[in-house]
Amino acid sequence: MSQSDTRSPMSVANAKHTVLNPVIPYTGPIPGGLHTGEIIIIQGTVPPDADRFQIDLSSGCSTKPRSDVALHFSPCFKEGSPCVVCNSLLQENWGTEETLHQLPYKRGAPFETIILVNEDAFKVAVNGTHLLEYKHRIPLNRVDTFSICGKVRVHAIGYIPNSAIYSESGDLSLPYKGSILKGLSPGQHITIKGQISMYPHSLTVNLRNSKTENIALHLNPRMKSGLFIRNSYLSGSWGQEERELPFFPFTSGEYFEILLLCQPHQFKLAVNGSHLFEYRHRVQDLSSIDQLEIMGDLELTDVKLW
Repeated sequence: MSQSDTRSPMSVANAKHTVLNPVIPYTGPIPGGLHTGEIIIIQGTVPPDADRFQIDLSSGCSTKPRSDVALHFSPCFKEGSPCVVCNSLLQENWGTEETLHQLPYKRGAPFETIILVNEDAFKVAVNGTHLLEYKHRIPLNRVDTFSICGKVRVHAIGYIPNSAIYSESGDLSLPYKGSILKGLSPGQHITIKGQISMYPHSLTVNLRNSKTENIALHLNPRMKSGLFIRNSYLSGSWGQEERELPFFPFTSGEYFEILLLCQPHQFKLAVNGSHLFEYRHRVQDLSSIDQLEIMGDLELTDVKLW
């Protein structure tokens, strides 16, 4: 993926509000406040001389007294001990720091940071891979301000409303069919969460065109053989199967989380935060992919497009 692909604000296509190329330090309102299921996307570049930068989700923008901060997220590029520090500020007092001793950001490189607002925590992913979870210490309904400062360049900030996949049956029962409004576009993510049955045979996930038989992406993990088949069904026939796999990610009876990222030339898939494979697009018109199907030996708990 070229740098220009990463930098163009594609993931913010579904945003209810977008801020492009803000001057840093930037502070601005979160339109309508924060709600469960919503997403904030930050696309930018880390300068070559970066030492640290920070993202704050806060309650107002007062400096005296300083506003409460629900999430303080700060990547630090210290030589020898790079890390990400998270904390909250309540009545001008910092709480207990949570430090993750890994850093997915690289000096001089573009990045995409995604903050997903869950009921009990913020979940942060960087460049399509889950990074951390931070439990809420301040009620969500008080969070209305976004700030970013430090050594960082920001190309786009997007606020994306809750789930843009609509279940055709109105629930998560199987077989599941969901409509993807306006079809897929580069930069979008699909998350599928669920639990594998106790005596599973296989699962199937299809991204398809609802008006034809075409399946742009067919995912078929098979428990007994440990195979994870990927293919496409186009113009009445199956194409070449892809099977390469670093490890098989599913276990009977276990919870799982699939993250599928749609890039300009390929899909990227991770399970439980670990990258598994890429699959080059065999359907070039991504907007024609307007339906998600899920079936097999699992219980589905959540499906989202963001």
